[in-house]
Amino acid sequence: MEAELKVELVAYTPNPVEVCGRAAGVSYDKEEKEDYGAFVQKIIRLGHESILEHASFTFRVEGISRALSHQWVRHRVCSFTQRSQRRVDEGKGRYVLPPLDYLPEEVRREQREKMEEFVRKSFELYRGLVAAGVRKEDARYVLTNATETKMYWTVNARELRHFFRLRLHEESQWEIRRMAQKMFDLVYQVAPPLFEDLKKMRETGRP
Repeated sequence: MEAELKVELVAYTPNPVEVCGRAAGVSYDKEEKEDYGAFVQKIIRLGHESILEHASFTFRVEGISRALSHQWVRHRVCSFTQRSQRRVDEGKGRYVLPPLDYLPEEVRREQREKMEEFVRKSFELYRGLVAAGVRKEDARYVLTNATETKMYWTVNARELRHFFRLRLHEESQWEIRRMAQKMFDLVYQVAPPLFEDLKKMRETGRP
């Protein structure tokens, strides 16, 4: 069964804009500001983004492929927790496949069917191995990158902005870009000044 992408913002620093603004203000011994949002945006324009490390965000994501997670964990200065294929039975057969929407419709449909058939057979083989007594940690070797996974991610605002600059870009791989768009929409609701300058990239895929 094809999995559906779900992205939740489960926790974040209370008053993240004010926290970052106060952190920036302490450099001048002036933490109190009338407009923390405008002040933080000015600091961002000056390139002093270290203050953004004082705000963090935690996401829960499901309905993503192992192909996506292999890209995602390359990002640093953040914390990941992923569903374990050693402990979890993957026999339910949930997967994620590319839409292939750049192909002519007839070709797209045919190639998608071939991909789905291959993935389903990998799950059938997995279930057979487990039923025969093969440990899940060994049976997982036959699964494909399409296999669905779930993850938690905690990241500070500075690294999150770096992630957005890379993964919202139009040249980014389709699945991780789709996830990044959902993440951007969530954090923009709670801390718009921290991400305002990246809104154009969210909308157009270009800086």
